[in-house]
Amino acid sequence: MPDFHAPAALLPDGWAADVLIAADAAGSITAVTPGVAPGAARRLHGALIPGLPNLHSHSFQRAMAGATERRSPEGQDSFWSWREVMYRFGERLGPEEAEAIAAQLQVELLEGGFTSLAEFHYLHHQPDGTPYADPDEMALRNLAAARRTGIGLTLLPVLYRHGGIFGRPPAPGQRRFLNDLDPYLRIAEACRSAVTGDPQATVGLAPHSLRAVTPEMLAAVAAEPGPLHIHIAEQQREVAECLLATGARPVQWLLDNAPVDGRWCLIHATHMNPAETAALAATGAVAGLCPTTEASLGDGFFPLPGWLAAGGRFGIGTDSHVGTAARDELRLLETGQRLLLQSRAVAASEALPHPGRFLLEGALSGGAIACGRPIGAIAPGRRCDLVELDADHPSLVGHSADGLLDAWVFSGAANPIRTVIAGGRPVVEAGRHIAAASIAAAYAQVMRRLLA
Repeated sequence: MPDFHAPAALLPDGWAADVLIAADAAGSITAVTPGVAPGAARRLHGALIPGLPNLHSHSFQRAMAGATERRSPEGQDSFWSWREVMYRFGERLGPEEAEAIAAQLQVELLEGGFTSLAEFHYLHHQPDGTPYADPDEMALRNLAAARRTGIGLTLLPVLYRHGGIFGRPPAPGQRRFLNDLDPYLRIAEACRSAVTGDPQATVGLAPHSLRAVTPEMLAAVAAEPGPLHIHIAEQQREVAECLLATGARPVQWLLDNAPVDGRWCLIHATHMNPAETAALAATGAVAGLCPTTEASLGDGFFPLPGWLAAGGRFGIGTDSHVGTAARDELRLLETGQRLLLQSRAVAASEALPHPGRFLLEGALSGGAIACGRPIGAIAPGRRCDLVELDADHPSLVGHSADGLLDAWVFSGAANPIRTVIAGGRPVVEAGRHIAAASIAAAYAQVMRRLLA
């Protein structure tokens, strides 16, 4: 494994100059030494930041991006109407299509600065709901794609049993998702076996939502090891249904009935009141925010100021993948709040007055926790996940240190990422994934079939 050297790098205690980074054969950082010459190390000429964790993904939905934007004849378009389109699209995919789509997505994520991905995987079975001969077939297609692209993977097999809170029968479009508890746990165990010994992959668990599992199922899944992810309070209708069924709002119900702690990642959590916001932040759970998808689906605005004031952790994901660049998620997280609050520099503090740095460090820390892997920092013992920002790029030239991060997040549309290293392996060179051409060709064949 080569060593790497850069003129500047963002370390856990701040920016440092002339940084030498050594990694072992397994792709973990063994030493970080500022203030030294490169010697025989590979020279990176831009500024290095840690690779970002992407804490929420439904990979197959990448192939839907741009294909769900037409107004319906009724004009009543929402998350719920989008969901019906998603169900119909999901019925077209087999294992080969799913793997090709996942690989293309991972290429785009790596080129956009993400070096790890948490895959919230619920497309388990054949279109009629019949399990494949290997029930983990579709889950492991994500792993196969990751081993080709080099992205780190937290595989989150999803438990999905019902169509509404608590116990409503599922809809026909949900047939591919459905499992009872025991078959689901067998899929999770097969996934764990598949990643044994792989330093670039791990497995967590994901009860899909309060709509999709019973309280008993939720308790059983929470007793399993690893990170726990759940969709919650994404839409106002979901809040109303939970209130009608239980007398409590979704986040409050979860806090009252589940052992929520730092292992948990609550995806979206858009519609919380101030009491829920403070109580959830106090548990140490991570808020999984997906700004481009939340904007696309009309979800609403996460209560970011209250969350930050309560010491809440957050990370970012790309969810339905209408966006695939890390900085676009960070940018919209901040600028969405600016529109809502008619204010600026919402995600900043006296200690970190630059929003670019504040958002980056929050996403690195919260994302590492949610992915359950030693990532998110340029430090010994962490994965050697590095992103080189081209300091000579027109959007960055003349900027340095935290000002460079502001320029990266908030300036321009062209991608100033030059090199990406994942697990010690260079996977993006000169802004392009090393296998981009062949992966894009396979993806194009799939898309022509799907959209014919």
